[in-house]
Amino acid sequence: MAEKEQGTWTERGGEEEEDEGMEGTGSEDEGDEDVMEEEGGAGKTPKRVYVPGLETLKEGEELVMDQEAYVLYHQAQTGAPCLSFDVIPDNLGNARNEFPLTVFLCAGTQADTAQANRLMVMKMHNLHRTSKGAKEDSDSESSDSGEEDDEEERKPRLELAMVPHYGGVNRIRVTSLGRTQVAALWSEKGQVEIYDLQKQLRAVSDSQALQTFLRKEKDQIKPLFSFAGHMTEGFALDWSTMVEGRLLTGDCNKNIHLWNPGEGGSWHVDQRPFTAHTKSVEDLQWSPTEASVFASCSVDASIRIWDIRAAPAKACMLVASQAHESDVNVISWNGHEPFILSGGDDGVLKIWDLRQFQTGTHVAKFKQHKAPITSVEWHPTDGSVMAAAGADDQITQWDLAVERDQEKEGDAEAEDPTLATIPPQLLFVHQGEKDIKELHWHPQCPGVLISTALSGFNVFRTISV
Repeated sequence: MAEKEQGTWTERGGEEEEDEGMEGTGSEDEGDEDVMEEEGGAGKTPKRVYVPGLETLKEGEELVMDQEAYVLYHQAQTGAPCLSFDVIPDNLGNARNEFPLTVFLCAGTQADTAQANRLMVMKMHNLHRTSKGAKEDSDSESSDSGEEDDEEERKPRLELAMVPHYGGVNRIRVTSLGRTQVAALWSEKGQVEIYDLQKQLRAVSDSQALQTFLRKEKDQIKPLFSFAGHMTEGFALDWSTMVEGRLLTGDCNKNIHLWNPGEGGSWHVDQRPFTAHTKSVEDLQWSPTEASVFASCSVDASIRIWDIRAAPAKACMLVASQAHESDVNVISWNGHEPFILSGGDDGVLKIWDLRQFQTGTHVAKFKQHKAPITSVEWHPTDGSVMAAAGADDQITQWDLAVERDQEKEGDAEAEDPTLATIPPQLLFVHQGEKDIKELHWHPQCPGVLISTALSGFNVFRTISV
C-alpha cells in the first residue's frame, strides 16, 4: 500500500475534501459520522447552547456546530487511529497568527495487526480560517467561477511520510538533538525506541524527496536506539527540556528508568529503576525549571515528585498518596507557575500547588467530564490556561484567572438555571470526536489545539483562547 494514499481532510460543516494526490482508504465514513450537520431552514426551533452532562437531547434534536465559535477548524484521517502524537517544532516562526497555518506532527498508529502499524510524520498546511457561518457558505455556493477557484485554493493539504513499525505505538514524544528532530516511542511489544525524523521531514516538505523516500528510504529506516529492559509495555514517556537528550520511561510493572545521552547516537539507561509506585506508571513530567526533578502518576492513585540526584531507592521526595479516587491517568507541569495539573479515572481535574504539595491537598478541583480523563496540558505561554480531554468525547478549555461575577451571573442564571452548575473557569467545550486519546497545544501557533481520536485528528482554535 503506497504511504501517500492514506490521508484525507474533512472540513467541519462541509463535504469531505481530499488532498491532491491522496486517495481515501475507508476512513471517510468515520469522518462523516462526526460532522454535526445543520438543521433545516427558517421556522425551526431557535438555537440554544447545549451543556454536556446537564441535559439530554430530545427526540428530533441534534447538535449543530456554531462556526462563529471557532477561528480555525479542520479534520484529518490517516487510516489506522493513533493513540498518541506530538508536535514537531519548526523554523516557520513563533507566535504565528497569520493564516493559512502550517503544522508538523509525529504520530504512531494502533492498527488491527502488528505488521500494519506505521510511524508517521505529517505536514498539515494551507489551514485557513473557519467560515463565519451558514450564510457565508451559501453565498460561496452561488459565487461565480472565480470565487470557486479561490475556494479550491483554500482546501487544506496533508502530506504523509510513513515508516513501517512492528507493533502499535502507545505513546510518542519528540525532542531536538542539536538541529535533528528525534522521536521516542513506547511500543505495545514492550520496547522503547528512538527514531531520527529527518528523512521523513524532508519527504513531507518536498515532492521529489517524497518520491525518493517512497521508493528507497521508507523500508530502510530503523531505530537509532532501542531498549527492551522494561520487560513489559508501558505508556509513560517524557523528554527533559533542561538537559538535551535526557529521557524518562515508565512501564506497567511500576518501574521508571532514566536515560542519559551517550556518544555516537546512543543512550545509557540506568538499570536501577525508580520503584516507589505500587502499580502501573501512567505518565511522567520533567520539571520545566529544575533539571533533576520530575513527577509521576500511577494506577495506585498517587502522584510523586522525584529528584534523580538521590539513589533511585531514595529519590521519591514528595507524595500525594490519594491524589484521585482511583487511577491517575495524566499529569502536566505548568511552565510558568508552580502547579501540576492531573486527571484521573474519576473524571476529575485537580490543580496541585508544589509549595503545598506535602500536605496532599489540591488547591482546585473541577468535575465537568463524565468519564475518565485521557489527556491534560497547560497552555505553553499562558500559565492560567489549560485543556483536558476525556473518554466522554469532550475537550474542555479552562482559565484559572477567571472569577465569578455574582451580579452578572445572577441575571444569566435566572434566565437559564443550568448555568449555575458551570464553573466560571470553564471557557469552552469542544465535541464531535469519538474516543479522544490525546491533545497538545501548538507551541508556535497561539491558541491552536490538536487532538487525536478514534475518529481522526482535529486541528482547531476557539474564540475563547
